[in-house]
Amino acid sequence: MVNVMTISEVKEFLEAKILCGEEYIGKDVHTACGSDMMSDVLAFVKDQSVLITGLNNPQVIRTAEMMDIICICFVRGKIPDETIIEMAADRGLVLMATDMRMFEACGILYEKGLRGGAKH
Repeated sequence: MVNVMTISEVKEFLEAKILCGEEYIGKDVHTACGSDMMSDVLAFVKDQSVLITGLNNPQVIRTAEMMDIICICFVRGKIPDETIIEMAADRGLVLMATDMRMFEACGILYEKGLRGGAKH
């Protein structure tokens, strides 16, 4: 059974701070993906999902846009610069940041019922 949660719930579970896109936190996410390698993310299912990453460059925003990722959560306390935040805002993405490590963040979302997805 696939569990759906809102971006607001993701924020709460990960104790994250919203960096942009707060007006979209009521949207649903259906899956999650945790990776610092965008090539792995490109192999991930196209779905309304959340990307959990420590990679902090414009490629993350471009990848999210291509893959229908609607929310990016930066882990390990990483905060993107204003250019990346503006790119995300222009594309209607939610950016958030947490001090958690990727393993912990993925584990919490999994425990709360959010699953990953894979291309068939």
